[in-house]
Amino acid sequence: MNKHFEGRYEVELKYRLANRSQFLALLASKNPEVMHEDNLEHDTYFDLPDASLSSQNKSVCIREIQPSGIMLWIVKGPEADRCEAVNINHVAKARSMLSTMGYQQVLEVKKLRSIYFLGKFHLTVDTLEGLGEFAELAIMTEDESKLELYREELLSLAAELGLSAEQLESRSYRELQSDLESSS
Repeated sequence: MNKHFEGRYEVELKYRLANRSQFLALLASKNPEVMHEDNLEHDTYFDLPDASLSSQNKSVCIREIQPSGIMLWIVKGPEADRCEAVNINHVAKARSMLSTMGYQQVLEVKKLRSIYFLGKFHLTVDTLEGLGEFAELAIMTEDESKLELYREELLSLAAELGLSAEQLESRSYRELQSDLESSS
């Protein structure tokens, strides 16, 4: 896994993009390193039948990324900044193992994602059908004492990239997708 994605904690700021092209132009002016562009990410979320993970602010997700071929097992929570991921080799087997342990698939989220690196930070530009376009600015770390410092640095970077506090989205894609599905 890329060093940008190592650590138990993730400081992440998500913004709704008013103008994707303008954001990408500002990002390009900073000469980011490109990990990949326009990959399809298919996230499958699992929970126990009593929704106990969700009630504890935890999530388990199996992610498959194409065409890059990356496959991940991701666990988030219970703290907002807690996030761990591990590479896996068999998505179908991982889903089957979760099912065998009593977990049920509760949600699928598909997004078109591009990932860029600016120094120690990683940035994603996402398009989700029915939800819109977003930019996530993030950093992962093992050092819990640096979370607030990194949050401030990310807010500064967001401003440099033309993102405002009004565009900040505090809900996860899982929450946004669940809200969309429950309203339809």
